[in-house]
Amino acid sequence: MEPMQILPIDQWGLEVQTNPFVIAGPCSAESEKQVLTTAHQLSNEGIKVFRAGIWKPRTRPNAFEGIGSKGLPWLKKVKEETGMLVATEVANQHHAYEAIKHGIDILWIGARTTANPFAVQEIADTISGADIPVLIKNPVNPELDLWIGAIERIYQAGIQKLGAIHRGFSTYEKSPYRNDPLWQVPIELERRVKSLPILVDPSHICGNRELKNVSQKAMDLNYDGLIIESHFDPDCAISDAKQQITPEALTDLLSGLKMREVSTTNQEFIHTLETLRKKIDQYDDDLLDILQQRMTVAETIGMYKKQNDVTILQPTRWDEIITKTRRKGKERKLSHEFIDKLFVAIHQESINKQTKIMNNGVTLQAK
Repeated sequence: MEPMQILPIDQWGLEVQTNPFVIAGPCSAESEKQVLTTAHQLSNEGIKVFRAGIWKPRTRPNAFEGIGSKGLPWLKKVKEETGMLVATEVANQHHAYEAIKHGIDILWIGARTTANPFAVQEIADTISGADIPVLIKNPVNPELDLWIGAIERIYQAGIQKLGAIHRGFSTYEKSPYRNDPLWQVPIELERRVKSLPILVDPSHICGNRELKNVSQKAMDLNYDGLIIESHFDPDCAISDAKQQITPEALTDLLSGLKMREVSTTNQEFIHTLETLRKKIDQYDDDLLDILQQRMTVAETIGMYKKQNDVTILQPTRWDEIITKTRRKGKERKLSHEFIDKLFVAIHQESINKQTKIMNNGVTLQAK
């Protein structure tokens, strides 16, 4: 596929401030009063794009699944009274049709929908040729190709005003987050899909109102903006009450963010950075050489295991490695999380190489 020609946000024709680009509003539209009250408060705080969920996908039946199409005129009224742009989530063909019919300015596709290529294609067919920005949230699980596939489907419908929303991932591992950010995934997305605008959703990553660290991380990584859930009375919100903040709290959050430059003309900085990066490159080469040597030893061990009919996996030995490397990592100020991920990857590669030896008739040659 040819590289996608995706437009940056400042070419979307929205005429709003884009550094950072902020979309804010309640998790769900609950009533006309709630929508308008929140919108007016956000507008008074300088927010230019209002979000509200009209349809809310829920895991279990009988939960509040959104007010439905009757809430779309409320968003139209927000535009009329405040001049704000409005955005909402669409999960199927009907949602997309209704949103466009009611003049919604920005659409986003939610995490559950992104994971369903049939649903994404239906939406793409419905909005084909429309001049409307579309933001695509990452799928629930960290499947990068699925995320890119959804982006490609919308792009092939003629939409160039495209962006991604990073809202974190469900994992089985213990995490302080509602949805683990796994920052390396959106970093890889940015590498593979050039010029793609990326917004971060700290509300869904954190699952609470402590959004500062994740929001600052988004700015530190040079992402384009934030989409944040805000409600004039969050404690009374019907859905996701714990992660919504007031418009005033949103202003405090945004004003406390430190914005950093993408580049600098400071020659001393540039020279120092180049010197340090050369060191990093050398260390990376050294690491690869050491890993190659380690895998050569692992292959030799695999040959001995094959000759002696010993299983590849040795749980006691693996537990010993993790315990030892965690301790040594701590001495070197390396976190348990990093050590575990690193050595799980190394161990898996060792298993892969030994499995190949076990099943391909490779034997240890006498010297």
